Amino acid sequence: MSTLNAKLAFIVVSLLFGRAVWAQIRYSISEEQKNGAAVGNIAKDLGIDHRTLKERGFRIVSTSGESMFSVNQNDGVLYVNGKIDREEVCERSAPCLINLKIALENPLEIHYVTIEILDVNDHSPLFSENEKRLEIWESALPGARYPLQAAHDPDSGSNSVQTYKLGHNDHFRLEIKDREEDGKIPILILHKPLDREVTKNLKLELTALDGGRPPKSGLIEIFIDVLDINDNVPIFTKETYTVVLSENAPVGTTIAQVNATDLDEGQNGQVVYALGNNVDDNLHELFQVNSVTGEIIVTGLLDFEVKDIYEIDIQASDKGTVPLATDKSVIIKIVDVNDNAPEMEVTSFSSAISEDSRPGTTVALISVTDLDSGLNGKISCSLSEDIPFKLMPSSHDNIYSLVTSGLLDRESKFQYDIRLVANDAGEPSLSSVKSISVLISDVNDNCPEFSFSPYSYYVMENNVPGKILFSVSATDKDSNENAIIGYHIWRENNEENKYTSFLNINSENGEIYALKSFDFETVKMFQFQVVAKDSGTPTLSSNVTVNVFILDQNDNVPVILYPVSANGSAEGVEEIPRNVNAGHLVTKVRAYDADIGYNGWLLFSLQEVSDHSLFGLDRYTGQIRTLRSFTETDEAQHKLLILVKDNGNVSLSATATVIVKVVEPKEAFAASDVKNAVKDEEENNVTFYLIITLGSVSVLFFISILVLIYRSGDKRYMLVGPRMSIGSTIVPGSNGNTLVIPDRRRRDSGEVRKGLALCYIAFMDCIVLVLFFNTF
Repeated sequence: MSTLNAKLAFIVVSLLFGRAVWAQIRYSISEEQKNGAAVGNIAKDLGIDHRTLKERGFRIVSTSGESMFSVNQNDGVLYVNGKIDREEVCERSAPCLINLKIALENPLEIHYVTIEILDVNDHSPLFSENEKRLEIWESALPGARYPLQAAHDPDSGSNSVQTYKLGHNDHFRLEIKDREEDGKIPILILHKPLDREVTKNLKLELTALDGGRPPKSGLIEIFIDVLDINDNVPIFTKETYTVVLSENAPVGTTIAQVNATDLDEGQNGQVVYALGNNVDDNLHELFQVNSVTGEIIVTGLLDFEVKDIYEIDIQASDKGTVPLATDKSVIIKIVDVNDNAPEMEVTSFSSAISEDSRPGTTVALISVTDLDSGLNGKISCSLSEDIPFKLMPSSHDNIYSLVTSGLLDRESKFQYDIRLVANDAGEPSLSSVKSISVLISDVNDNCPEFSFSPYSYYVMENNVPGKILFSVSATDKDSNENAIIGYHIWRENNEENKYTSFLNINSENGEIYALKSFDFETVKMFQFQVVAKDSGTPTLSSNVTVNVFILDQNDNVPVILYPVSANGSAEGVEEIPRNVNAGHLVTKVRAYDADIGYNGWLLFSLQEVSDHSLFGLDRYTGQIRTLRSFTETDEAQHKLLILVKDNGNVSLSATATVIVKVVEPKEAFAASDVKNAVKDEEENNVTFYLIITLGSVSVLFFISILVLIYRSGDKRYMLVGPRMSIGSTIVPGSNGNTLVIPDRRRRDSGEVRKGLALCYIAFMDCIVLVLFFNTF
């Protein structure tokens, strides 16, 4: 139909205007066509030979929608250039028309093409919000109208919004109003009254539908909050309230709690309580109701003998603008009770008694009274258990004596908190409690006790005179003056206690000083007694044995025994034949150190020698031997300087000089024979003495061990060397070199330590002797 109209228009224009021809063509296409879709054949519809289109410059001259279409100069077909969205091109205009101008040159022809874009239902109705919230008073009347926002659909005509549907509900219906350009508007209409106490919230679903086939839809949820009005009276939860209350209930006692509820909300549903309007002033003095909780509280003294029943009105009202209220009666029955507890009075009391008080000593006199009569006034008294006290009734009723029932010991318990309980015979029984404190005064019945017995201390020799060596400490279980302890050293005029003459002790803290230095080489162990005496009357004392072991220091320089010259210097001359072989014993340097252990262990070394290849020195024995045979070129005299050094932490040393003269064999024979004979005799004598000494020391050592084993049975032993003390501890308040073995076996352990210390000394003396004789 559109092609025929185009041809007729072209013929008419051609007849009227000759060569300059104008024609009008109209096409219709649906939106959302694919790119390249054909709209129509313009050349064919205008009757133009398509073979001349290129030569004549067939084209689209100008159009507001020029980019949406293109023409083919080969066949004159008009195509869609891209995807066309009617809602984007024409928005809400209807119909949606696009005008194109088609031009041909030689001869000039202008043709107009109008293209109508037809709508397709490609959009769903859409609400501006996903949900809508309304507030409606529960007092709203049926017929109340609530306009809602309309849905929007970009499509046109029948494809736009056509109707609305409301989900099923009991209170609202839907009315649709058509407002021409604004479209259809949905309106909610209330057709059944709302009751917030039944339904607080409603949820409705409103659906918008367009006229497409099939139709498309959009949804919005409508939430309705029902607003409260004060239309409910508070209602008590119980029909009647009856309370049984004992007389003399204390002020502040809660005797009952009323409760009322109001179905309204907010201020309309908040319930407050008060005494009724008809309650007289006397009841206002006895009772009060909590306005928030409904608790009825005693505010005055209730006495069964005055009145045995009360009836009061409680009013419950809400907080609405126009409050609604209701009343309820509460009946309170008063019950008679045993309302007087016994009373106790201490008429005579000694707050402190001596710990040596005899059983039966009176501490206090107690009188008990009860205002009640009969069984309610009959009283019995008792004491707390497990205490050395008891109550003794007197000849007068309700008078008791508190006396001691056993021996007292302040050191076990210095104070007793005695709890006196008085009960009457009422139902229920009433009681009263009274507490008194009795202090136990001290008597001097405990001797001072030392922390260890015996004490064992290790003191390094060469200690500084006047400096604290160690300390002893004692405690006394008594108190005050009875526990103040003084210390002194027990001094006896005998050989064993001769060392106490240069010891001193601080009488207040037990710190012990030495007035002179100890010398291990003179004394290795001694013991003395320390006495601790308290300040009580009479005084008590105890004593403890203190064993002191002197530890060796490296304070003795090695002494050269050989060689020694006539003037006392460590220098000797040895003559040896020139023809001796390697390994020949030239001489032996002998030295002695008065210290023991490592401090007395000597090592020998060559400090100076004229020829290192000729002589060698054994570092342990001090023997000087030749390393090779003498040659004719060797010197006839050699000087050897030998250093003798002990093994102390800070070693001490001495030097000896040996002059070795090399002589011809004939000259050395005689002297050598004599000297060798003397040496052999000396060595034989030394060996004999060494054997005797070692045997004696060994026998003494083993006898000591056997005696200790016999005396101590299964007691444990501990050997302490000069460089460590196993299980020892630093004595508080003493210097860092004072060591103490903890007292685990008291006196028997002290004997073991003493014996072990003697064994240790004997054993160390043995080592000294071995080292001494080894120098020979």
